[in-house]
Amino acid sequence: MTIFKDHFSGHAAIYREARPTYPPELFAWLAQLAPDTALAWDCSCGNGQATVALAEHFTRVIGTDPSANQIEGAAPRANVAYRVEPAERSSLADASASLVTVAQALHWFEFDAFYAQVWRVLKSRGVFAAWTYADCRVDTAIDKIKDKLYVDLTGPYWPPERAYVDAGYRTLRFPFVEIVAPDFPMVAQWDAEHFLAYLRTWSATQRYLKAKGEDPVMLIEAELRSAWGDPAYVREVRWLFHLRVGRA
Repeated sequence: MTIFKDHFSGHAAIYREARPTYPPELFAWLAQLAPDTALAWDCSCGNGQATVALAEHFTRVIGTDPSANQIEGAAPRANVAYRVEPAERSSLADASASLVTVAQALHWFEFDAFYAQVWRVLKSRGVFAAWTYADCRVDTAIDKIKDKLYVDLTGPYWPPERAYVDAGYRTLRFPFVEIVAPDFPMVAQWDAEHFLAYLRTWSATQRYLKAKGEDPVMLIEAELRSAWGDPAYVREVRWLFHLRVGRA
């Protein structure tokens, strides 16, 4: 029995609005790697951010997520179908997908059960890609305040799976013929409100709030706003982006 570790359904709306988007070049590159562009499966698709990006390159895309709340708010596209189901128990047909993707979610899965599904669903020479982004950087002053939240306040509230993210997924078993991927910069242009909203989407922030009844972002918000300056001023936010790609 798969146990769904749901850290995001309770704040699906803010997650949808505040999370960064993925590099567009990533999806074009994956489409070129796939044996064809008939069907892509986006596992644990959440709000459909990666799903709709794949829809620009594939004839059909199926996005699946165990959270009905996330699927309800997922972005619609004519060539995208969403299904509420765990990645470890897929309803996709055998040898049906040319590409299987997991964006910022592989660390939550039961690996053996999920990989068995990937091998079943992928076509011959099909491609599997999983990516994650870890800590972000803005500038020295803001990073210092953000790190106080990341380490000092919410550090004990990060789920143990966070270690896989911090390691860039390099410690995960990867039963595919690995393909060396180019670097894809992950960058956003945000004002102070957007950055603060993003901090509130962290699973550790939500776990801290649930445990203590207090929003930890509020404890650093005044200091961060002061360091940011004009709240409408747009700053560049950069993440450590990690990608693993392999062929069946």
